[in-house]
Amino acid sequence: MPVTSMHLNIETNGNAEVHDITNAVQQAVNDSNLANGTITVFAPSATSALTTLEFESGCVRDFQRLFDEIADPERHYAHNARWGDGNGHSHIRAALLGPSLTIPFINHSLTLGTWQKIVYVDFDNRQRSRSLVLQLIGE
Repeated sequence: MPVTSMHLNIETNGNAEVHDITNAVQQAVNDSNLANGTITVFAPSATSALTTLEFESGCVRDFQRLFDEIADPERHYAHNARWGDGNGHSHIRAALLGPSLTIPFINHSLTLGTWQKIVYVDFDNRQRSRSLVLQLIGE
């Protein structure tokens, strides 16, 4: 089965900023010339993650607030004490969601639900230039 790899570059502001990358992932499927298979999106970063979410402002804000409650940036983090970079909460948040997401595609179309969007979340505490890895396998 053919395997195709690509990159998706994103400029972020950090601080749990949520990016809808669904169209870019669908474009990668279109560009691959594969009709059926799976695409894996991987974030090679310890402070960002991927998931699916209804990308609606209220839902996004609720999602961000949840992470403020689970891993409050104002708490003491041993990571911050060791490195002094203030992003201990970012590592915890990213670990909770995980660095990758795999989506099947059929007849060149992602098999997402009606309101389901692929989102990339940058939890770091500063602006970043990120490069996600997209890998497709199929026929």
